[in-house]
Amino acid sequence: MFYQLYELNHAMVAPFRAGADWWRMAYRNPLNPLSHTMLGRSVAAALEVFERSTRRYGKPEFGLTETEVGGERVSVHEKVIWSRPFCNLIHFERVLPANHGKDPRILLVAPMSGHYATLLRGTVEALLPHADVYITDWVDARMVPVSEGRFDLDDFIDYLIDIFQFMGPGVNAVGVCQPSVPLLAAVGVMEMDADPCVPATMTLMGGPIDTRVNPTAVNKLAQSKPLDWFRDNVIMNVPWPQPGFMRPVYPGFLQLSGFMSMNLDRHMIAQKDFFFHMVKNDGDSAEKHRDFYDEYLAVMDLTAEFYLQTVDEVFIKHSLPNGRFKHRGRKVDTKAIRNVGLLTVEGQNDDISGVGQTEAAHFICPGIPNEKRMHYVQADVGHYGVFNGSRFRRDIVPMIVDFARAHSGGRKAMSPRVIEGGKA
Repeated sequence: MFYQLYELNHAMVAPFRAGADWWRMAYRNPLNPLSHTMLGRSVAAALEVFERSTRRYGKPEFGLTETEVGGERVSVHEKVIWSRPFCNLIHFERVLPANHGKDPRILLVAPMSGHYATLLRGTVEALLPHADVYITDWVDARMVPVSEGRFDLDDFIDYLIDIFQFMGPGVNAVGVCQPSVPLLAAVGVMEMDADPCVPATMTLMGGPIDTRVNPTAVNKLAQSKPLDWFRDNVIMNVPWPQPGFMRPVYPGFLQLSGFMSMNLDRHMIAQKDFFFHMVKNDGDSAEKHRDFYDEYLAVMDLTAEFYLQTVDEVFIKHSLPNGRFKHRGRKVDTKAIRNVGLLTVEGQNDDISGVGQTEAAHFICPGIPNEKRMHYVQADVGHYGVFNGSRFRRDIVPMIVDFARAHSGGRKAMSPRVIEGGKA
């Protein structure tokens, strides 16, 4: 019922939001003398803050149309090359110069944790000059009819295996945050089956492999409540007239409330600063705020079964590091992983996946040779900085690309090493 009330509230506010937007444009119109005054800019700023605060944010676009390869600008075409009800595989196809060599194929496994895959736009953009990039574009559960069936953690793993088999041998998989666990499980299943399409390398970034290590506030919350609490308090049915009507989900707006409550003071200050940037006519700062929050506030629903199984297996039972994780009733043996290079990346100030949680993958995969494993801790970054931002572009991207080239036939393998604080 709460989801229905949320939708009703949006519908009731819609006329006021439209009116606020109309008046905002009127006060911003350069033909209006008030637009050149402090009063006019203050009214326009207040109206925009109201409109943006009450808006439903749709899925953003990747909007990546070109990149630079070898000092030359080349065009990029976004293509869906594989599709299932809950996921599309997007290929960012580059039109390369004729003499350009073969770059590593990198599959970004985007998190299914509330935000759309476009959250990794900066990740894709940073990798495009060096690699042939693909990404899993997960579908909002509220947009998938109930007739398409369930989608849980087992299905997530099945999708990954299907994608690897579709792409063929030699793929370099990069799991960002949440998918680190199902990616590691999928690779374990493929190694157990001697699947020739198993990825060449597996990079896990800020992932909750073992949340018992250096637990964060998020981990402690999951531990403090029984699974029934999550089922009773956060699971709701998609309201009419959405395509997924009556599908049980963990709604995006609830997830967003949780995200924002962790740093509520920071978001309130950001809104205040946004208002004053507009009043002072600081267009660049205001535009940066819009760009960030257009992405941050765009959230998607998760299927109830996927969310509850993830909470239970990853955060409550710790099934993977305990050696009790099962896929379709079959125990996943991570010790069977021997042929896949393993790179783990963590952020020194990560408050979502604490330092050591991702590194735990090395301890549960003892079969990987030392020369095919590497761990890195990036200094002075939080969770978001592990896969985006200046330090990611400067330090982490070259490492991912070099690791992929080294272990997918492109060049001699690197020596095993552990890097902490951004220094070898």
